[in-house]
Amino acid sequence: MPSLSASRFVLAGLVSALAVALVRGDAHEDYLQEAGRALNGKDARKAVELASKAIEADPKDARGYLYRGIGYGLLRQHDKAIADFTTCIARDPKLAVAYDHRGSEQFVLGHIKESLEDFDQFLQLQPKAAPRHWKRGISLYYARRYADGRKQFKDGDKVFDNDVENAVWHFICNAKLKGIDKAREEILKIGKDDRVPMMVVYDLFMGKCKPDEVLKAAEAGEVPAPLRKQQLFYAHLYLGLYYDAKGDKAKALQHMKLAGGEYRLGYMGDVAHVHAELLEKEAKK
Repeated sequence: MPSLSASRFVLAGLVSALAVALVRGDAHEDYLQEAGRALNGKDARKAVELASKAIEADPKDARGYLYRGIGYGLLRQHDKAIADFTTCIARDPKLAVAYDHRGSEQFVLGHIKESLEDFDQFLQLQPKAAPRHWKRGISLYYARRYADGRKQFKDGDKVFDNDVENAVWHFICNAKLKGIDKAREEILKIGKDDRVPMMVVYDLFMGKCKPDEVLKAAEAGEVPAPLRKQQLFYAHLYLGLYYDAKGDKAKALQHMKLAGGEYRLGYMGDVAHVHAELLEKEAKK
C-alpha cells in the first residue's frame, strides 16, 4: 500500500478530467493533453508552460488552471498554485480534485483552517475517499481537533493496516485526549511496515525501545544516499512527534528542524516544517 509520505499528485483526477472533456482536436486540447503527460512525467516546468498556453487558448476551461496549479505546487510556488486552484474552482465548482490540491497547498503555507475547509469540500464531492484522506487527519491534529483526528486515522486503519505512520498519528491524537499510557493501550495494530526504521518507531511509541534505537536503525548498514536520507527523514520526523507527545519541546524542535530541513521529503517534510514553525512560535510566547 502507499505510505503516508508518498508523493501524490491525484493523477486519477487528471485522467477523469480529461475523460469527461469533449475531444475537440484543437491546439487547446493538445496543450492540455501534453500538460497532463508532463505532470505524469513529473516535469513541472513544462506542465506550467503548456497549461499556460491552454489557458491562453481557452481561459474558461477549468482544466488549464488545474494542471498549472499542480505544476506550480511541484515547483513550490504555493501562492500561485492556490490562485490557480481558486480560479479552477470558480470555473468548475464540482471538480473535486481542485479542492484537494488547494487544501494541500494551504497546509504547506501553515493555513490549517483553510486546508481543512478544502479537504472537507473534496470529501463532500468524493465521500468514498474519506478513509484514505490522511492529509485531513494531519490538518485536524494541527487544528487541535484531536477527537476528529483520532477518528480519521482509526478509519484509515481499514486501508493503512501496515502503515506505522497512520498508527502513530492516531496515537498522538489519542494522547492529547487520554494521555500517553492510554494511547499505548489503544494503539492501532499493524502488520509489517517494510520501511526502515518504521517498525522501530512503532516500538518506540509502544514504549518498547528508546529514542536512540530509532536513529541507530536509520543509520545502520550500507545503503544508497537517497535511501539513507529517507530513513533519517522518517527517524527525525517521528522522534520529533514522540518528544512533542512527551512534552519535551526542545528535543521535538531539534528533530523537526532536521526533518523539515536537511532531510525534508515530500508532503510529510512539509508537515515537519510546519510543526517546527509552530514550535518556534510557541517558544517565543
